[in-house]
Amino acid sequence: MENQYGICRVAVASLRAEPSDRAEIVSQLLFGEHVEIIQKEDRWWLIQNGYDGYQGWMDFRQLANITQNQFTELHDCKLLAPLSFNNVLTAADGSLYHLSPASNLPYLKDGYCYAGKEQFKLGFDPYNSSGADFKADIESTAKFFQNIPYLWGGRNLFGLDCSGFVQTVFKMLNIKLNRDASQQAEQGELVGFLAECKPGDVAFFDNAEGKITHVGIMLNPNEIIHSSAKVKIDPIDDQGIFNRELGVYSHKLRIIKRFVE
Repeated sequence: MENQYGICRVAVASLRAEPSDRAEIVSQLLFGEHVEIIQKEDRWWLIQNGYDGYQGWMDFRQLANITQNQFTELHDCKLLAPLSFNNVLTAADGSLYHLSPASNLPYLKDGYCYAGKEQFKLGFDPYNSSGADFKADIESTAKFFQNIPYLWGGRNLFGLDCSGFVQTVFKMLNIKLNRDASQQAEQGELVGFLAECKPGDVAFFDNAEGKITHVGIMLNPNEIIHSSAKVKIDPIDDQGIFNRELGVYSHKLRIIKRFVE
């Protein structure tokens, strides 16, 4: 089929493993994220997220049409919803959209952004990720999301999974990470020892079969912030993350990666 492209026109859209409302949510799109449409089955469209290449099925009514040129242009969208719980857009009909941090603000001009032909008025100051200072901002950015509950596939203020949390924090700091923990583990530069960790290094954890299943952001060589039940700070040592509530090591450390020297 001829290539077709779209842009998310709602605050959060679920991406599912199969074309069904009952199917597992594998990820989410945030407002303004651009996609390529791979396949169509009635109201369900299989899309690929232009930001991280992740695929999933979604209800096509949550998308607006864009051209291939616009799809390409949106790869470099740096204007985002800021770290705030009050990111409100007003649609042309007067209805409100409440955006999560790191949502894109495409084609922003004179206080309005656009999803396809739809116009939205900003009720907040946009954030330009190209001006981020990783070393200065990594801790405060990560801690903004503290206590948000864990949600499988989540990428928004009402639920984040472990890799969605890390990806969102890094997007705010102008660093593009892949979607899943196992994919993120293939990025960055290896850190040899836990004692050498710097704030913003990313730790990965595996299961009994050796598969990477968890990820978090190092605050220092002894503490990690990660999404497990909720986004929280836990102690870490060479064995892994120690869960104070359970009194056990909950995640076994595999490798540590660095993205900013």
